[in-house]
Amino acid sequence: MFNLKRAPAALFLVSALFAGSAYAQTVKIAYIDPLSGGMANVGEQGLKQFQFVVDDINKRNLTGGPKLEMVGFDNKLSPQESLNVLKKVIDSGIRVITQGNGSSVAGALIDAVDKHNERNPDKTILYLNYAAVDPDFNNSKCSFWHFRWDANSDMKMEAMTTYMAKDPKIKNVYLINQNYSFGQAVSRAAKELLARKRPDIKIVGDDLHPLAQVKDFAPYVAKMKAANTDVVITGNWGNDMALLIKAAKDAGFQAPFYTYYGGGLGALPSIGEAGEGKVKQITEWHSNIVPNKTEKFANDFNKKYGVPPEYLTFYYLRVNTQMYMLAEAIKQAKSVDPKAIALKLEGMKYQSDTGEVEMRAVDHQLIQPMYISTIARAYGDGKDPKKPKFIGTDKVVKYDVENTGFGFKTDARIEGYVTAQPTSCKMKRP
Repeated sequence: MFNLKRAPAALFLVSALFAGSAYAQTVKIAYIDPLSGGMANVGEQGLKQFQFVVDDINKRNLTGGPKLEMVGFDNKLSPQESLNVLKKVIDSGIRVITQGNGSSVAGALIDAVDKHNERNPDKTILYLNYAAVDPDFNNSKCSFWHFRWDANSDMKMEAMTTYMAKDPKIKNVYLINQNYSFGQAVSRAAKELLARKRPDIKIVGDDLHPLAQVKDFAPYVAKMKAANTDVVITGNWGNDMALLIKAAKDAGFQAPFYTYYGGGLGALPSIGEAGEGKVKQITEWHSNIVPNKTEKFANDFNKKYGVPPEYLTFYYLRVNTQMYMLAEAIKQAKSVDPKAIALKLEGMKYQSDTGEVEMRAVDHQLIQPMYISTIARAYGDGKDPKKPKFIGTDKVVKYDVENTGFGFKTDARIEGYVTAQPTSCKMKRP
């Protein structure tokens, strides 16, 4: 028989069980990126890394209850197709999305998510951005529902030009970028920051080309040679990065490339030894940083995927940081509600593998250290002909990329406070 004296406790227990049941549900995360077409290899790499880190989160129960599950959606690198996908995602009940390839896509998603959440406050969507780096997303287009884990393009250019400004041999700089919001932002920031830090440097070329449509970059490289270029700066990624460096190699072009994505998927197999000592990148991590707290995780990923025909190499440390911080936010919130998670994420400080990072509350931009590194020959035990035996103490390039025999060697670490940019964000909060 039901005991009235125990009713409050019983009711509390029932409500707790219901709350626990809701909290323990599986959180599906929609991955919206290209899984077909010319950039499919980049999208597939990202999806595998997300799935790999989610497996680790679930194995260690880092959320304190709910399981995470990645669900891949092909957006064909199209803003319009991404909006169609977002509708399918919403209709399926998924309330967390992640995307990274293409700021044009990201801009469309931010706007659509804001509008949806305003109309549907009980069915809000949380947008986690791991790679789209248009600086407007921290300024005029900032959103409470959008969080970014990659440094924006202005932050990366701040780090890059700080390093470049110290080299007196650089006099003539050529800019080549994809013709959309991100590429345009790279070009603008390069010109502004170089003019401030090294007014003696001349911009001898400033080309913008269609995204993922150029098959032969030889004409662009010919212009670089004719302009007596000392350094090329490019934000190109995917096949546009690989084909650009291949054209430079074929033309015997010797000037160094300062890149955003020189170590991205498919780039090093095309670059090879032509990039040794010449192709640089700006990233939040690479496989030969010291100390390397991601070494075991990266090796486990590479062991699983670093075999033919893929030869994938762990690349996105920020994917790990994003997902571990998401898990921590769910744990702290004791909720899977997007607004509750967002409130825990903003301002969160987290001990990442490269040191403490902070999700800046005012604009939802992660502040983190960055590394400038250069392609260098990887060393091994002498058994692999691509990797000569360690000589003396020269063991800094321990790991290569995509089985090429070449990896990256650190030139400089740029702390987060150096790259952090002011923001004009005036966030509308729910």
